[in-house]
Amino acid sequence: MRDKLRALLAQLRFQGMAAALDTELERAEQEATPASEMLYRLLREEAAFKRQRSLVYRLQQAKMPWDWTLDSFPFEQQPSINKAQIKALAGLDFLQRAHNVVLCGKTGTGKTGIAIGILREACLNGYRGCFYDAQELFDELYASLADRSTVGLLKRLSRLQPLVIDKVNTLTIKPEQANAFLRLIDQRYNRVSTIITTSLDLSEWYELFQQKHLVDALLDRLQHRCITIRIDGPSLRSPELLDLQQPPATITTRSPRRTIADEQRSRSSRPLGRRGPSEQTHRGAKT
Repeated sequence: MRDKLRALLAQLRFQGMAAALDTELERAEQEATPASEMLYRLLREEAAFKRQRSLVYRLQQAKMPWDWTLDSFPFEQQPSINKAQIKALAGLDFLQRAHNVVLCGKTGTGKTGIAIGILREACLNGYRGCFYDAQELFDELYASLADRSTVGLLKRLSRLQPLVIDKVNTLTIKPEQANAFLRLIDQRYNRVSTIITTSLDLSEWYELFQQKHLVDALLDRLQHRCITIRIDGPSLRSPELLDLQQPPATITTRSPRRTIADEQRSRSSRPLGRRGPSEQTHRGAKT
């Protein structure tokens, strides 16, 4: 009978139930467990397996370049950042309201680190977001014009919640790319949240895009419901601050890396936005 059950579970692709089948059957025999209770435990295992697989998929699809978290961000080295405000963003209420976030500041001040930390929290809480380098995004938009796939690309990008666009700085932008970018922001406007990092003041975007009417329309949509955070502090890549972020020389061992399932279980007892101590930390956020 067990072989028949395994074959049926494999056919239905119930991998979580299949993994727990032998254990639960033996437990039921030993404890005279009612059939309904055993079935409940098996279904619970299947649900946990699917949640785990979905989480792994969301993190992979987010394409975050570094495993940074808000817990690993060196707030003490960047006093111009309001830590309470960033932790409030990690609560993700701004996603429910479809508000945007713009992080402005000089290079190296931690804009990218904060954006990645918020994106990671969104993925851990069931959202499907993605990280894009700004130039790569503009290049992808331009390539879509050649093969007439722009409509499909914009549709896919418009569903991401949130979409992180990193380093809107000195870019190579053709008029066609700028127009496609405006279409993207317009389709996302008032529906989903966009997080942008830039080392430019927004007024400097006129020089970057070289089209006043386009920038007017772009900023009108981007800033309508927007949380703007200006970071005016030192570069976290400076040698002095990097030295402060180095672990003590006496530390020679590391805690073993935990699985995402371990982390999920530990997160259930923490406030939203907290991460386990085994998560890889970064030495100074980059932009």
